[in-house]
Amino acid sequence: MNSEEEFYDAVTGFDSDNSSGDFSEANHKVPEMLDLDPHQSNRTGKHNGETEIQENGIKRHRTSLPAPMFSRSDFSVWSILKKCIGLELSKITMPIVFNEPLSFLQRITEYMEHIYLINKACSHADPLERMQAVAAFAVSAVASQWERTGKPFNPLLGETYELTREDLGFRFISEQVSHHPPISAFYSEGLNKDFIFHGSIYPKLKFWGKSIEAEPRGTITLELLKHNEAYTWTNPTCCVHNVIIGKLWLEQYGVVEIVNHSTGDKCVLNFKPCGLFGKELHRVEGYIQDKHRKKLCVIYGKWTECLWSTDPTTYETYKKSEKRGGEQKKKSSEEDIKSENDEADDMPEVQDTVQFIPGSKLLWRINCRPPNSSQMYNFTSFAVSLNELEKGMEAILAPTDCRLRPDIRNMENGNMDVASKEKERLEEKQRAARKERAKDDVEWHTRWFHQGTNPYTGTPDWLYSGGYFDRNFSDCPDIY
Repeated sequence: MNSEEEFYDAVTGFDSDNSSGDFSEANHKVPEMLDLDPHQSNRTGKHNGETEIQENGIKRHRTSLPAPMFSRSDFSVWSILKKCIGLELSKITMPIVFNEPLSFLQRITEYMEHIYLINKACSHADPLERMQAVAAFAVSAVASQWERTGKPFNPLLGETYELTREDLGFRFISEQVSHHPPISAFYSEGLNKDFIFHGSIYPKLKFWGKSIEAEPRGTITLELLKHNEAYTWTNPTCCVHNVIIGKLWLEQYGVVEIVNHSTGDKCVLNFKPCGLFGKELHRVEGYIQDKHRKKLCVIYGKWTECLWSTDPTTYETYKKSEKRGGEQKKKSSEEDIKSENDEADDMPEVQDTVQFIPGSKLLWRINCRPPNSSQMYNFTSFAVSLNELEKGMEAILAPTDCRLRPDIRNMENGNMDVASKEKERLEEKQRAARKERAKDDVEWHTRWFHQGTNPYTGTPDWLYSGGYFDRNFSDCPDIY
């Protein structure tokens, strides 16, 4: 084992919290990667006399941030946004108090929090079950945004982020490939060569008076190599409300179409807007159809809670009965849930606000957040670990990695004044570098990704060029 592998053995590990029951990442560990003994999971040791690790050699990630979240109560976002109505916000400089201590590249990495769903998709022989798992993964990818009203830092041009999780069986690399417009490209692969997950994202931000809307642009692609399948989709629109006055709240809306380019199957998911009285808030409803447009199953739930699947006939019958039955139907439904508990291992212990349809199968349920999450920008346990910088990591990481950004690091440590000054310094340094390139008529060249065409949709995309994990960083730009 070389020094790089030994290093990652020391710094990769588990999320501290897991509430998905049989669907947890720990129970879907990658075969032949690690053999974890649950009877030893609470024992710890010291590695090189410094880092606390489990007896099996895997380090536990941190469970909290170095400093609590800074209060925003004394700041008015209206003083900044009142001149920006209808404008594209990526060019607007926001005070650091409205940020969270993560780069947008790290926020993208949160797609991988529920990677066990990709592992489930890889393990299924039935294409319908694979599509169900992929649909659940697509919904879970936006679940971490729930109550996350802080704005991630705009990545600097050339900024990168990598994450290797041997316990979860993947590695991930992303790069900010364009500044205007801001485009982030990412690539992830299974350590067992079972999947490839990649895409490029260009979030179009607009201010509409009382809300800020992030319209997703760019294609997301998941390839299941064992099955020779490729799935593509685009994320729903995200909107933050009450940015002027009142409690901030967030919703996702729009239609997401997941296409299996090998079988022709399609999953259509409708992220419903809140509506006048909030009845549809966070609701997701849709279906999976085959290439002949025959509905194979119905999917329903909330992107903030859980996702269920049932057959179309049962769903339609239930909906008709629900309209006729009223309160009596609600009572009988609760009885049905109790009777289903004995035969459905997937049922959650605590009832969700999603109305359960008897006979449904649980596809996914959100992980509980740390008890102090509200003091940590409403981060999940996975998000808390993303900016962790252990001693020795700087020798391995690219010099452009987000973990090395001084503004984010200082904000995470509670040094808000220093973080604000560093943010201004980095932005000015980026502007000066851009002017210098324009003066010398020099074009910017991306390091790890290149412009191309998505092989499945035929649309423009940023594709991974390879070579990052060879760790030749000699020609990386000086951006910090």
